[in-house]
Amino acid sequence: MVESEHFLTRQVEHAHIRCWVCVLCCLLLTCVYVGSLYVWRSSLPRDHPSVIKRRCVSVLLVSALSPTVVTSWAHWADVRVGVSVWELMGVRLEGLLPATVLPLLLTMVFYLGPLVHSAIDDPRGFIEELHCALNVQWWRECVRDVVCLRNQVVAPVTEELVFRGAMLPMLVPCTGPTAAIFIAPLFFGVAHFHHVIAQRHQHKSTMSEILLVAGMQVLYTTVFGTYSAFLFMRTGHIVGPVMCHSFCNSRGLPDLSSALQHPQRAALLFSYLTGVLLFLLLLFPLTDPFFYGAAPICSLAPSSPSVC
Repeated sequence: MVESEHFLTRQVEHAHIRCWVCVLCCLLLTCVYVGSLYVWRSSLPRDHPSVIKRRCVSVLLVSALSPTVVTSWAHWADVRVGVSVWELMGVRLEGLLPATVLPLLLTMVFYLGPLVHSAIDDPRGFIEELHCALNVQWWRECVRDVVCLRNQVVAPVTEELVFRGAMLPMLVPCTGPTAAIFIAPLFFGVAHFHHVIAQRHQHKSTMSEILLVAGMQVLYTTVFGTYSAFLFMRTGHIVGPVMCHSFCNSRGLPDLSSALQHPQRAALLFSYLTGVLLFLLLLFPLTDPFFYGAAPICSLAPSSPSVC
């Protein structure tokens, strides 16, 4: 009886240590990702082409190394899954097509109000923008434009791989799927606080203004991170969060204040409300694991997974 209690105590202590190591690994990934942006010493602004190219190289390297962190953690924590680390991080073929299309469609439904707003204000520009998004040639030109490459490709891919693909598999065994969805975005939100440094160097705003803007950005990125983590957990794919991340980067925050002052305010508010309601109605049906196959990450859950 005493030996049994001693064994259970050791198991609990090991579980606590494993979870603390998980948190430290997530902090390490966050620090390395953000720190890699500043290894290149330069007085040039962050949007300068040479700065963007160097930073893209840095974060791509960190993303490429993130599976090693997950593998090392799984080996140390004695976590065994019958799939490769890349599949565990959401890079897999089963259900790839619906995982690419359905989460993006769901996100566009949420943005129904802003999309209608753009179509009303500039119909021709909206049609051209839609045409560009579906045009392969536009994406080729985007790759040549370093700002577009960073915002639409490199940032979504690297941030989702590191902050969702790598962190969630380490968090789920300790916290469970539901809690992990809300914990992982905290690292993602804090990671964006480094913009305070760049804005402070520019001396264009007071410190209080910089902190206010940074705080809003941290809040927004944390909320988006929760949604992205939910998509990853439900689909078991990283491609959906990447596509939604890229789309949100292109659209920015919905400008509800502008809609309230618009001549066609009633129509716009109706479209905003309709988009939100449809989003809530379709959130679980369009992320049903039926479309994507069993998510490898859900097998790491310590008990019956409620979100998977």
